[in-house]
Amino acid sequence: MKPFLAIFLALGLGIGGLVVVHQQQRAGGGGDGADGPVMVFCAAGLKKPVVAIAERYRKEFGIEVQLQYGGTGTLLSQLRVAKRGDLFIAADDGAVEAARSGGSIAEVLPLCIQFPVIAVKAGNPKGIASLDDLMQADLRVAVANPEAASIGKSTRAAFGTRWEKFAAKVTVMKPTVTELAADLTLGAVDAAVLWNSTVPQFKGIEAVKAAGLSDRVENVSACVLTATASPPGALKFARYLVAPDKGAEVFREKGFLVAEGDQWSERPQMVIYSGGVNRPAIELTLDEFAEREGAELTTIFNGCGILCAAMKAMTDTQEPRFPDVYFACDLCFVPPVADVFPEVTVLTETEIGIVVPRGNPKGVRTLVDLAEPNLRLGLCNAEQSTLGHMTNGILRSSGLEKAVRANVAVEVPTADFLINQMRAGALDAAIVYLVNYKLQEEHLDFVKISHEGARASQPFGVRADSERRHLANRLLAFFKSKRSRFEESGFTWVGDGAPLNSADIEIPRWLRADSSDDDE
Repeated sequence: MKPFLAIFLALGLGIGGLVVVHQQQRAGGGGDGADGPVMVFCAAGLKKPVVAIAERYRKEFGIEVQLQYGGTGTLLSQLRVAKRGDLFIAADDGAVEAARSGGSIAEVLPLCIQFPVIAVKAGNPKGIASLDDLMQADLRVAVANPEAASIGKSTRAAFGTRWEKFAAKVTVMKPTVTELAADLTLGAVDAAVLWNSTVPQFKGIEAVKAAGLSDRVENVSACVLTATASPPGALKFARYLVAPDKGAEVFREKGFLVAEGDQWSERPQMVIYSGGVNRPAIELTLDEFAEREGAELTTIFNGCGILCAAMKAMTDTQEPRFPDVYFACDLCFVPPVADVFPEVTVLTETEIGIVVPRGNPKGVRTLVDLAEPNLRLGLCNAEQSTLGHMTNGILRSSGLEKAVRANVAVEVPTADFLINQMRAGALDAAIVYLVNYKLQEEHLDFVKISHEGARASQPFGVRADSERRHLANRLLAFFKSKRSRFEESGFTWVGDGAPLNSADIEIPRWLRADSSDDDE
């Protein structure tokens, strides 16, 4: 037995739950699919740090990184035409969006941030301080071609309606930022518009921040190409690039403002807590994600009451067993752990209803019918599961809790147990999610419940201090790319909305203990 599973069972979490390990299926030779050469298209201004990182990567893993440099516009054209390669290191958000709209990229990993500056000779002998100064007739200025380089686009945007006039007087226009820096270093020009991160890479020049220019902050990103033949290999090098103890360290040393990624791990591991209702829609997706990332995911499916109790029992969120991701059955089980998962994204919804044998032999039409004599009813446990908690609230607020509970034959942590007992003929009715019913709809009928609370919303949250939070957010994006799989499982997709602040989630009236209409 895996140590993790043994501890999980020792805590009493295994009852009614399921631990699933999703990992990359290794080839017969033992390789992980990530040991071939990596082909990278890289914006020219990032050449020096990327060359250094590629060499470190080669020494550590024996994997060659083949680098191709150029202006962003040139690289984008190459990506569209060549349809090959593994990574595109983009200098700005516009390049990322252009590559995404062209269908060239999949995952995007934030690498660092940069902004345009006016670069001048050390000591700023011309006293240049603003964009207006660059308009001086006797000043020799170099800028990048906006059709070829991201820095050129930013420069054009900064000048706005004055661009044509300015462009007509520039001394030289080059396709890459490094060529501009070289001209300035050699004294061929008096000033050039460069990225702030480019300036420290050249001797004898300094940066001047100018209003209207240096506030145009851009993100440098490592983008996995859709053309890659080895997603695990591409993502492995991308993770290496952004890891604070690997590639980000090199970028920082060379003067970049890094957007540090997850701590480096050749084979990252991540723990996921998921309500049982989500399992039919996500189990295969988790396998695919683990295979693509070259990662190992340990997923615990159980009632959300049990999952929240487990998290409360682990006071240290850095405990290896503490989940990096929490995918609950409903928003009502987010407030207990809102301090750990401060933001959630609701991906799906599903109805809560009554399942009965095909043909509905007991004639169950409403909640009131569940109180009829000699009816064997199955419910989920209110302390252990979201569904049980919500069912209890529905019955209590309808004034039916006492009458209906007289017929309860069994209470379990998750609804799949109820479906199994329905199929075995041990129950006449059970309250489950529509998603549970969909798995056995040829054998059962589904009766809708007329109550405002008969619908659950499934929120996905990433632990704020997780060392795998970027991996977790890529999992969220991967789930969103599999919308049809959720819908085929019976969920209603609502995953295109904005994230919610967990602290703002309110418990609905019908779930509060004072909502009962029963005075007895």
